[in-house]
Amino acid sequence: MLRNNKAEKVELEKLTAQQNNGYLKKFAPTNLIRLVVCLMVFIAGVATGLVSSSQRSTISLENYTKIYTAVRGGDTTIENINCLSLDKIVHPKKLSHDLSDQELVWRASLVPKVVGYPFKRVPKVAFMFLTRGPLPLLPLWEKYFAGHDGFFSIYVHTQAGFVFDVPSGSVFFGRQVPSKEVSWGDVSLADAEKRLLANALLDFSNERFVLLSESCIPVYDFQTVYKYLTKSAHSFVESYDDTSRFGRGRYDRHMRPNITVEQWRKGAQWFEIRRDLGIEIISDYKYYDLFRKYCHPPCFPDEHYVATYLNIFHAPLNSNRTLTWVDWSLGGPHPTTFVRENITEGFIRNIRNYKKKCLYNSKSTTVCYLFARKFAPSTLEPLLNLSSKLMGF
Repeated sequence: MLRNNKAEKVELEKLTAQQNNGYLKKFAPTNLIRLVVCLMVFIAGVATGLVSSSQRSTISLENYTKIYTAVRGGDTTIENINCLSLDKIVHPKKLSHDLSDQELVWRASLVPKVVGYPFKRVPKVAFMFLTRGPLPLLPLWEKYFAGHDGFFSIYVHTQAGFVFDVPSGSVFFGRQVPSKEVSWGDVSLADAEKRLLANALLDFSNERFVLLSESCIPVYDFQTVYKYLTKSAHSFVESYDDTSRFGRGRYDRHMRPNITVEQWRKGAQWFEIRRDLGIEIISDYKYYDLFRKYCHPPCFPDEHYVATYLNIFHAPLNSNRTLTWVDWSLGGPHPTTFVRENITEGFIRNIRNYKKKCLYNSKSTTVCYLFARKFAPSTLEPLLNLSSKLMGF
């Protein structure tokens, strides 16, 4: 049985409303208190300035501390933060910032010339979730990540203004990156992918980068996925030459001579890439601007840009296949959405042991897909029930 897009949208809207309501109830009083305290400190500062001007003398730090103490009711504790410590530079803990996309890309594209690292570097896998709102399958992912701290990072890009509210004990807590509005089929979708990638590149320990959606699930345990990715000599970006109207038919001749129709490629947007290629992708403006100008529906930048760019400049480093399984057997612009009734042992086993073999480090293997989509929120319970038995977590 398949659920239509309208029913799926209604279910996601309910989850969004529940998360936003919970956030407002939880944080509204705290935010109000902070606002009042900041206002009082500001007034104290103004008073200090007036007194200083009238007496033509400099108020000492001690006197200002007394005023600050009065405002805070005796609390003079000021956290000592070293913003230039190595750990904060190479492993930023907080994802919130006010950088523009251009500033973010500039910062994320910085590459040290010195060989090696002045700290113990454990390569991490960055899991980048591109979502419209909440993550309906979050409990499954939390179970997947449990016990593997230090080997992964999480980044979540939502629609602009959405508050991604999760419990403080969750591995997803505080992992929302500054997000902007995204429209399906528009270049803004590719912009969001680059934004996610740039934020993940700020952490120098992130070595592999996986793009996922809210309807994705893991089909293998974390240890298997980590080893598969970190030991691979290639990235996993689907890239192929489609000579039909859905491939070369989307090419615009105004892209010549920088991009020719023979170089034009198509592929799934759900990619996995290594760090050096990630830096190359976010740093490119010349070719990306061609997609911004000339790739509009029925041409979709998220299906063509990365696939084409890697084909032109880094083809030997790419496996030309995706690690995310989907079902396109019904045709149409969207793959099949699976619901509760579809989740069986046989169904999951078929994804894990795909009937066609693929190449991994130039050797044949049946482990071709590490993730799968699209799974509706109703699949959460049966997936949790099968995860330990079939998927190893």
